[in-house]
Amino acid sequence: MLMWILLFFIGLAAGTIGSLVGLGGGIIIVPVLLIVDQYTDWLPVLSPQMIVGSSIVVLVAIGLSSTLAYMKKKSVDYKSGALFFLGSGPGAILGAWLNKFIQVDYFSIYFGVFMVLVSILLMVRNRLRPMKVNGQFARSYTDSDGVQVNYTFSALAAVLVSFIVGVISGLFGIGGGSLMVPAMILLFGFPTTVAVATSMFMIFLSSITGTLTHLALGNIQWFLLLGLIPGAWIGAKCGSFINQKLSDNTIVIILRWMLIIVGVRLIWQGTMG
Repeated sequence: MLMWILLFFIGLAAGTIGSLVGLGGGIIIVPVLLIVDQYTDWLPVLSPQMIVGSSIVVLVAIGLSSTLAYMKKKSVDYKSGALFFLGSGPGAILGAWLNKFIQVDYFSIYFGVFMVLVSILLMVRNRLRPMKVNGQFARSYTDSDGVQVNYTFSALAAVLVSFIVGVISGLFGIGGGSLMVPAMILLFGFPTTVAVATSMFMIFLSSITGTLTHLALGNIQWFLLLGLIPGAWIGAKCGSFINQKLSDNTIVIILRWMLIIVGVRLIWQGTMG
């Protein structure tokens, strides 16, 4: 009974935080389950591959639940999300393949530092101008106050940047949202609410492909899903609800701290490896 309660609350926390800032939730599920598995006997012995594979299945639930909630607020940019997925999908597959040949622990330290630097860039984002490249993709969004925000970006640049993000996420085993949300805000001028909602839509798409891969590899532990998914589904609804109540600046502050946590985790992971 204790195990099911624990899994439910892990899923709830992952869904809430992941949906709130567009990071998915894997950054909560994977390290927490690794710690629980290592230091307690509450769960059957799990391999890291099973934890990662099961986490990706939970991301399908978080991504779908969040997307449905953000759809009601009309803050998901489907066309941009599909465009970014064109790059991030193949990139993630390539990154997972490259993972076999590269000493990831060594690079984790540098990438962790990079993530912390991205969080610092978000502090000064108002002084930065979005990239201006020919062949612009024009989009608009009307916020809850009825104010229309227009943003434009290059479709080619979007696919290239999302491909790089996909490779990095596949290589280091982190959610693509960790970099895609800052990229949408800093490089392409997305309103923060739209960036978060669109990121969750992308995470839903990419986690489906990831699930099929891990299913084929036999990396999914079904008993974990029975506990994690109900909590994750409810948490994703809570996260998207909270997101709509907060200002863009508040969401960016939370996002910055989450990136710092991810960065520190990668640095620690690299030094421990």
